[in-house]
Amino acid sequence: MSITRDDTLNWLKACANTIAENRTYLIELDSPIGDADHGENMHRGFQAVVKKLPDFMDKDLGTIFKTVGMTLVSTVGGAGGPLYGTFFLQAGVKLAGKLEMNLEDWAVALEAAVSGVIARGKAEAGDKTMIDALLPAYHALRGAKEQASDIHQALLLSAAAAQQGMEATIPMVARKGRASYLGERSAGHQDPGATSSYLILKAAADCWA
Repeated sequence: MSITRDDTLNWLKACANTIAENRTYLIELDSPIGDADHGENMHRGFQAVVKKLPDFMDKDLGTIFKTVGMTLVSTVGGAGGPLYGTFFLQAGVKLAGKLEMNLEDWAVALEAAVSGVIARGKAEAGDKTMIDALLPAYHALRGAKEQASDIHQALLLSAAAAQQGMEATIPMVARKGRASYLGERSAGHQDPGATSSYLILKAAADCWA
């Protein structure tokens, strides 16, 4: 099974929808440890992406991902714009010229995306950031591929790992980002960036499975 251009566009629509549905939730998560704007910022960014979908109908996956990345950089405020922009831009580099992707293609693209976010945000696992959802998701995807799982199972395992990583941020003390200013008081709160990362990967599993 391959993920086509239409599948990718449907995923982007699903991302916009799930972010819209969870906008208030993301704001609530961000309120005690951030600037209470993550939900609104992400919503604005993905609504801008949706407006560009008609322009993607004849484009390759690399161009689509890169354009999404640039759109998020220019429309999502705070740290989220550069980080999510980097995610899509780096994935787009690995998907250049492709009109569809298989499990290996997505694993390579996701690895590049996560590595790009790590480099851009200077964060690592355990810092209470989106990396705590993204990195387990990548490892689960790669592990599933090495076990010769089909793409359906691999995507579900990847999303489940992202969820576990997201939930694991609750007891963490933030070491990066706005939440790190709170020190020990940041513990007990789920990281909003890890949450939006999970929502996006869950949307991929739902659409592409």
